[in-house]
Amino acid sequence: MFKVQVRFALLALLLPLLLNATHILKNDLLNPEASKLIEEMGNELISKTGINGYVVATNENFVEKFNLVEYSKKYEANVSKPYVMLIFAPNAVITAKAETTGRVALITSSKELAKLYDKGDVMDATIDVVAVQDKNTKEDKYNIGIVQGFSELADQIADSKNVEMTTTLPNETKIIISVLRVIVIIGALLIFWVFFFRPIYMRIKNGKK
Repeated sequence: MFKVQVRFALLALLLPLLLNATHILKNDLLNPEASKLIEEMGNELISKTGINGYVVATNENFVEKFNLVEYSKKYEANVSKPYVMLIFAPNAVITAKAETTGRVALITSSKELAKLYDKGDVMDATIDVVAVQDKNTKEDKYNIGIVQGFSELADQIADSKNVEMTTTLPNETKIIISVLRVIVIIGALLIFWVFFFRPIYMRIKNGKK
């Protein structure tokens, strides 16, 4: 009898924690390691900003123009406001004619929350990894893409609140793009110097008009 009472007491204590522990509302794609990373980032995000971050990783075959905003409402009973929900649906049809698939959506509990992050940056962080042609399996790319996208989302929300995340991941794609942008700018300056500014400078230096 005593053991039963102890177990019941422990269950009563743990049940609220279990119910509120997950930031993953649907998981058809994530492996345990990726799930753990998202949980850690989600826990830190809510503790530092008061904003909940959720992930829906689904392999459902949504038809073209399927309304993901309406779809997100099926999870309303399992979320706490304020929240941002990242939906990753690699099998969702983009255009039936071209047979392209793969959609990412960001759903917020209010319009104000949408101002705390750049939707394009978050989607790029999620999709760019999946689009890269390399030796990683499709499943690995999905896991990396979802984690990277959620990390970018959490980082941007934290930045808007002037706090720093410690569990997020560096966006290597963004770093590479930034480096390439600098290289392009330097190259453009060199071209202007060689073909425009240098001839003018040499004419002035040699006393020619």
